[in-house]
Amino acid sequence: MHHSKPSTSASPAGTQPFQAHFRCFRGCPGEYSIYDVIYTCPRCGGLLEVQHDLAALRQRSAQEWKALLESRAGTTRWPYGSGVWSKKEWVVPNLDDENVVSMFEGNTNLFWAERLGRQIGLPDLWVKLSGNSHTGSFKDLGMTVLVSVVRQMIRRGSSVRAVAAASTGDTSAALAAYAAAAGIPAIIFLPQGKVSPAQLIQPIANGAHVLALDTDFDGCMRIVQEVTQDNSIYLANSMNSLRIEGQKTVGMEIVQQFDWEVPDWIVMPVGNLGNISALYKGLKLLMDLGITDRMPRLVAAQAAQANPFYRSFQQGFQEKAVVQAQTTLASAIQIGNPVSYEKAVQAIQETGGLVEQATEHELANAAAMADLTGMYTCPHTGTALAVLFKLVERGVIQGHERVVVISTAHGLKFTPFKVGYHEGSLDGVESDYANPPVYLPPDPDVVKETIQRKLNG
Repeated sequence: MHHSKPSTSASPAGTQPFQAHFRCFRGCPGEYSIYDVIYTCPRCGGLLEVQHDLAALRQRSAQEWKALLESRAGTTRWPYGSGVWSKKEWVVPNLDDENVVSMFEGNTNLFWAERLGRQIGLPDLWVKLSGNSHTGSFKDLGMTVLVSVVRQMIRRGSSVRAVAAASTGDTSAALAAYAAAAGIPAIIFLPQGKVSPAQLIQPIANGAHVLALDTDFDGCMRIVQEVTQDNSIYLANSMNSLRIEGQKTVGMEIVQQFDWEVPDWIVMPVGNLGNISALYKGLKLLMDLGITDRMPRLVAAQAAQANPFYRSFQQGFQEKAVVQAQTTLASAIQIGNPVSYEKAVQAIQETGGLVEQATEHELANAAAMADLTGMYTCPHTGTALAVLFKLVERGVIQGHERVVVISTAHGLKFTPFKVGYHEGSLDGVESDYANPPVYLPPDPDVVKETIQRKLNG
């Protein structure tokens, strides 16, 4: 059913429009407007989460929701064509459509990894290519929500003048692009010399104010929290639970792409732990609305060089482990003190999930093996694949099960990682699948002979 002016942001007849607000994740009393500058619970200092009015949402049947979402998929009707905003009622229902800042994020390819799956004895293996997005990473899903809400705040007279984030790369690219589209200044704090050129140039090109600090990610995070205590600069890091609302749509999108069937496992790389928390939140809402009747088991994949969540899992989550993150090729998850720890614990415990780690050697070779079957894998996706391979080998994940690996960024952002791998120059990595170019004279006989040798090899 198409309306020229869609009335779908309102609710079923005779009720108020759907509502959402912040509340403390740990359950402290109090509700806060999502248009207020607030990041943590004023009572306990814990994380906030966006709470939706479930009773109102349930007034629509599961069938009605499915039909509505399917009617919007990929449409040009603003703003519903976006994978995030097609689910507007579940994301930020009370946002004015004209304040949405969207670049058709989401709707990413769920790639049937047929060849790779066959090689590891898992014919039903899929890779959700979240990096096939506007700025090349899943961070677009959360940033469209955050920047849209900030735009509404500014238009309603808020004191906010700019948005800011500390970033190891992808967050800054997404924030800078969406802020540029909205005409809002962005300030980016990066750890000096620890970000790939492709990641550094994106926010620069999009006009953000880029400040490279002589510290690591956790150090940048401390500074950005200090600077954003002044309410004129709005904090866009993942402790901001608005981003979770956009990121949670990836799980919903996967289920929708499987005709509303839930896969058995979803494996994803984790660092600051916002993404796996979001994945759980989205899948849980589908269950709460009666659209699905079970949860996939969630697997959090960490680099062994930066493995606080793995360590916590090993001791049954008795306490939060904090480590000094060591250098890892999976630079975006090189985080020793993850912000969204409590939410991620819930995601693993409530789904019978697991946390596993991969060494530099394992993650680099897993990425290369995937590339040889047609993918172009970032090191974080390599981490998730390496963990998948281990779990299949141990019989934890079984050959008949349907598994989705979430690929978080596009491999093109990590050219030095690819080049280093095939040149055999990465620290701690033996390049099992190196495929360097062959340098030859322009002699047809030598060329033919070489080709023969390669094809027979």
